[in-house]
Amino acid sequence: MITTYEYKPKLYFTTTFLVTYILWFIGAYLSYQDNNSGNYMLFMLLGLMAPFLFSSLMVMTSKNIDMKKDFLNRLLNPRLIQPKIILFILFVMPLSILASIVISLPLGGSISQFQLAEGFSFSSGFIPVLLLLILTACFEELGWRGYAFDSLQSRYSLFKASIIFGTLWSLWHLPLIFVQNSYQYEIYHENIWFAVNFFVSIVPLGVIISWACIKNKKSIISAILFHFIINMSQEVFAVSQMTKCIETFVLTVVAAVIVAMDKECFLQRGETVSGKTGLILK
Repeated sequence: MITTYEYKPKLYFTTTFLVTYILWFIGAYLSYQDNNSGNYMLFMLLGLMAPFLFSSLMVMTSKNIDMKKDFLNRLLNPRLIQPKIILFILFVMPLSILASIVISLPLGGSISQFQLAEGFSFSSGFIPVLLLLILTACFEELGWRGYAFDSLQSRYSLFKASIIFGTLWSLWHLPLIFVQNSYQYEIYHENIWFAVNFFVSIVPLGVIISWACIKNKKSIISAILFHFIINMSQEVFAVSQMTKCIETFVLTVVAAVIVAMDKECFLQRGETVSGKTGLILK
């Protein structure tokens, strides 16, 4: 975070939400009209790009050379990534899902959930689902970590910024429940509470991914990798929606443990960052 620059979180999030919502609601309408051609995905992709596009715009028009250099450094410098945190990124989500399956068994969950899923849980028009998951991780984190989270942390402690970010990140996905064949659409029509669980689960994830990014010296590369692993982990196992409700509880516990173990980091305000790398003073 660049302390000599006045961040504009209200402008960023208002603009990003407005453009995303407009494009995604157009895409939602077209998803019922285009006779399975998948052309609605053009609008979905444009909406997906909004966090990245407005983040880049805010950085490039900031007239702050340090901010521009810092953005490129966090995007391109792999040396920012810490080996211990990479291990956390690689395993915390798969292990959380496996733990959720284990907890579900005495509650009536099927042991078949340990099996690999036969296919993806949703469709994405003419875009392969795997490619969409990669693009989602890239475009979102380029936006969230390129400008959005720093703008929140410039005003709040890491803990409060993470909670606010997680809530906004959750609400940003809201139009997807109206897009035919999207994951959110499918679970909403299966049971409204499964959709509610999806949106609630994003809040602890917002805390976890924000902490991991901070510990990796705000590396955008690491955030993209973490986001992709989160997405893929949800698709790899044949996990029931009831177990995903348990997963939300598990992720909340993981987030709470991280906060408890690193209280000093979470309670510090954004003004306490040091230099251009955005490292939290310890």
